[in-house]
Order: sequence, then C-alpha cells, then structure tokens
Amino acid sequence: MISDKDVKYIAGLARIHLEDDQVTHLTKDLEGILHYIEKLNKLDVTQVDPTSHVLPLKNVYREDEVKPSLSQEEVLKFSVEQRDGSFKVPKVIE
Repeated sequence: MISDKDVKYIAGLARIHLEDDQVTHLTKDLEGILHYIEKLNKLDVTQVDPTSHVLPLKNVYREDEVKPSLSQEEVLKFSVEQRDGSFKVPKVIE
C-alpha cells in the first residue's frame, strides 16, 4: 500500500532526514495507520450526531449587567500621574 519511496517523499516534504532503518519502521507504522483508517471508513455513522466535544458543553457565562461604577474623576484620584483625563505611565516601548 505505502512504499519506502512514499515515506522518503513525505519526509522530504517535511524536511526530515531519515535513516534507512527509520524509513522501514515508519513504512510499517503508516501502513498500520492507513489500514485502521480503512476500517473506520467502513463504519456506518449515519445515526451518529456530529460532535465537537465528547461531553455535552454549554455556555456557563452569566448575562452582562450594568452596575454602578466609579467616575473618571474618582479613578484618576488613585493615579500617581495623569494628563488630559488619562493615566500617565512610563514609556515601555522604544
């Protein structure tokens, strides 16, 4: 089904250097994988719903609620330095 030449070609595409014994080993592994995929393709999954996760998930976030907050003036009282209604901080990117 898959040959050493195929494995060497795939390794070349991936820019992976393989020794000859590795090529032989990977050829057997890939043949096993492809054989298993063939078995999976024969399964009847028409009654199986598509899933994105094995467990049922739901959104656990709460709804956004508008709550009272501090005004801009109150917040700026906590700043070390301010300018034009904003926090003034040291420059970190040159």
